[in-house]
Amino acid sequence: IFLRSGPVGYAPYCADRLRRTVANGVRGEPPSWLELQATKSKKPLVISVTMMDGRNISMPVDSASTSKEVCQMLSQKVKLQDTFGFSLYIALYDKVWSLGSGREHVMDSISQCEQEVKKKGGQEQHAPWRLYFRKEIFAPWHDCSQDNVSTDLIYRQVVRGLKYGEYQCEKEEDYVALVAKHFYVQFGSDMSMENTRTVIKECINSKLLEAKSEEKWIQMVNTAHAQSDKVKAEVVDYARQKWPMLFSKFFEVAKLSGPPLPKSKFICAINSMEITFLDEREKNLLVLSYPELTGVNTIRWVGHQLMFDGLVSCCFVIHNYNLVAMFLAGLIQRSQYAVALQEVNRPDDRTFLSFKKAELIFLIKDDEFSVARGWLKGKNERTGEIGAVPADAVLILPTLTKPKNEVLSLISLSPDQRKTIIDNTVKGTIVERVVPSTLKDFSIEYFRQPIKDVNRQVISKNAAPEKLWANSREPIRQPLLKRLVGNPDLSPLACQAFYMGDYPTRQVQSPLELTDQIFGPPAENEELRDEIYCQIMKQMTSNNNRYSVEQGWQLLWLCCGLFPPSNSLVKHAQHFIETRKREPLATDCLQRLQAARRMEPRKLPPHQVEVDAIQQDSTQIFHKIYFPNDTQEIFEVATNTKIKDLVQTIANKLMLSSADGFSLFVKTPDKVLSLTETDYIFDSLRQITDWSRRAKRVNQAGSPVNVSYTVYFMRKLWFSIVPGRDVEADLIFHYPQELPKYLRGYHRCTKEEMVMLGALLFRVKVDNDKTQFPMIPRMLKDLVPNDQLKAMSADEWKKHIVAEYNKQTGTTVEQAVIGFLKIIYKWPTFGCAFFDVKQTSEPNFPDIVRIAISKQGITVIHPKTKDILAVHPYNKIANWCSGSTYFHMTVGNLVRGNKILCETSLGYKMDDLLTSYVNMYLNEKRGQRRDQHFD
Repeated sequence: IFLRSGPVGYAPYCADRLRRTVANGVRGEPPSWLELQATKSKKPLVISVTMMDGRNISMPVDSASTSKEVCQMLSQKVKLQDTFGFSLYIALYDKVWSLGSGREHVMDSISQCEQEVKKKGGQEQHAPWRLYFRKEIFAPWHDCSQDNVSTDLIYRQVVRGLKYGEYQCEKEEDYVALVAKHFYVQFGSDMSMENTRTVIKECINSKLLEAKSEEKWIQMVNTAHAQSDKVKAEVVDYARQKWPMLFSKFFEVAKLSGPPLPKSKFICAINSMEITFLDEREKNLLVLSYPELTGVNTIRWVGHQLMFDGLVSCCFVIHNYNLVAMFLAGLIQRSQYAVALQEVNRPDDRTFLSFKKAELIFLIKDDEFSVARGWLKGKNERTGEIGAVPADAVLILPTLTKPKNEVLSLISLSPDQRKTIIDNTVKGTIVERVVPSTLKDFSIEYFRQPIKDVNRQVISKNAAPEKLWANSREPIRQPLLKRLVGNPDLSPLACQAFYMGDYPTRQVQSPLELTDQIFGPPAENEELRDEIYCQIMKQMTSNNNRYSVEQGWQLLWLCCGLFPPSNSLVKHAQHFIETRKREPLATDCLQRLQAARRMEPRKLPPHQVEVDAIQQDSTQIFHKIYFPNDTQEIFEVATNTKIKDLVQTIANKLMLSSADGFSLFVKTPDKVLSLTETDYIFDSLRQITDWSRRAKRVNQAGSPVNVSYTVYFMRKLWFSIVPGRDVEADLIFHYPQELPKYLRGYHRCTKEEMVMLGALLFRVKVDNDKTQFPMIPRMLKDLVPNDQLKAMSADEWKKHIVAEYNKQTGTTVEQAVIGFLKIIYKWPTFGCAFFDVKQTSEPNFPDIVRIAISKQGITVIHPKTKDILAVHPYNKIANWCSGSTYFHMTVGNLVRGNKILCETSLGYKMDDLLTSYVNMYLNEKRGQRRDQHFD
């Protein structure tokens, strides 16, 4: 009633949504960005699903749509009849997971993808999720002849999977046979080198092509050319039989009884061939074929299903038993095999079949005897005789192929005998519990003596002596290592107990403040590093507080990324981690520890980003990088990533021809700083944000402050640049970085050049839209240098720019960008960094001069006339220095050189840029000397 009284348009809309929610159940995730946009307009959502044959099918959905509904709509659109086992999949980045074809809400999964993108610093509306319609599982009785559409979709999925390495063959001959079949599907008998090359590229992944040349593959495929009317069906049947695990449904299960396994909770994979139980590393723990299952019984228990295996006599908790029950029922219905449960001997009546216990009976389904009355017709495998079989005397096996003798003999055994066999089968999979390693042995030689606590002895005369290597609820008031006892610099090290929550404290400190107190001193002083490792491992030993242990693993993860332990401690630390491999962070800690031993230690404690990431149980850290063309990308940054490594990674991702000359810059509210390529990325970020934080704290009377920053990737050194040679660099960096300098009037240029450039810039903005001509007068500040706007009237500028624009007919926006660069590239000031400074050393120069720093050296320019007042090549500059308000430079030699004194707040930028160019030339000279030496 309430909804019906709502506004026109919203009332039926909300009522329909409520009806759908009641029908399909409640959602598990908040609305996605897509849903919010659709709700504003009250229009249906439209999603695109990629089929395995390459088609993209769009379909309307709503907030309550389930994977079952989407799969049904897709099946109807493509006229798919055999719909069993087809499921909806969703992909984000390199992760793909199945939504099945049941009650899973599609928009919940899309919402999860958007949340993941947001967590990594992206925007929800740009979440790159993709939906696919794929074959997830085969029925054991799958028949390709039933539905050609189904066979074609599965076939295309297999070919696609071969190409991307999802499906892999054990033998090279199998690859060749599959490619030959695909050749026949694509080209029939039209043999040609080009056709063969095409199918090889469609089927064979790059690793195989690297291992064996394309010509060799062509030769093998041509030799094995296939011809058959059922080629697609043959490929599908091959995939079903060879890759059952890749066409499986996976469930989390718990064992309540049955054969001894290493764990009670694991993964159950159900496919057309068997049921497999795996651990988290995908190691097989137990494999059961369907003939080994005598049946499935179910009991409702706390919302789950109990699955009983009658043959192996085990009990599992599984969320969905229906699939197994359906497979068993379908197999029994189609089966031609039964095993005798008891002996039947009727030699006096040939109507009856005689057989012994555990013998195999072939079932003959010709309706001669009434199944409804409990009779079957069968043939004894041993004797070959045919006759009537009492239905209660045999067990029909759920299989379409002849069962193995082991299965038949297992059925004839008693339950105790079966249990013994199964126990012996899985015995090799049992993993003995590893006793967690401690620092007890290390403490004997390196730890101080325990403190004698008089109060503790008075309270409990029988109290055990303090174990310095095990967890303590008391704060650590003295260092553990005896070589550090009495050192006054170690008082902050006791704070690690506060981070782990082992000791109650009312003092509220942020995680970053605590990690600073813990890792700050050892980052500066190598002598303190073993102490930190020991304290963390001590507090994790014999600790029953799960929260505290998890915090300890976080500290150990951070510690292993900062610096390694000493040679005397490293083996103990490795063993400590190795004996706790079931812990989520153990493997990553071990890898970080080994990496730390090969690299230089970090100089500063962890950055806020690192602390935030590990507190969210994320060992992957992603950082957003901005580019001059107002775009951005997210890159993974590890604890040990150096600036030069990240620069190279970004250049590769953007497909730049070279990373030389590019650098990372950090922009804070008060500065833009270039990062040194040999430093660790997080050390550099930490250093800059700490500096800004200290400066802010002084201005804000010591109150806690947060410093925002942005990381940019830009060209820093301008050399070896030819517009058009590296188009990606031109579009992303050269054009957006040089355009502002041009518009600010830093370059000297002719009126004709300004008109040409104005026309090119106008084309960049409007492309071929000539209706924008009247807007040119308003756009002049974006087309003409600011100091030249009054060189002509607005109408004159428009007249000349339009005339030049019309001469450029057929020019694309990209060509206009490169054309702009090709003109300014010829100017001597191209690529310069400009600084307007106040000079006090040269009386013949104006007070304010413009200093241009480029690959040629330092050029002093008159800011108004743009005349060059002086040029100082790098080989003539003796030294330079800078401060917060100045930049000084000596030209000539140190004794009789001329000093250039400048007042500027950008001295740090000039200093850094000058240093970078000089280092570039020095590195070039060193490289030339090495080449001459080797020659």
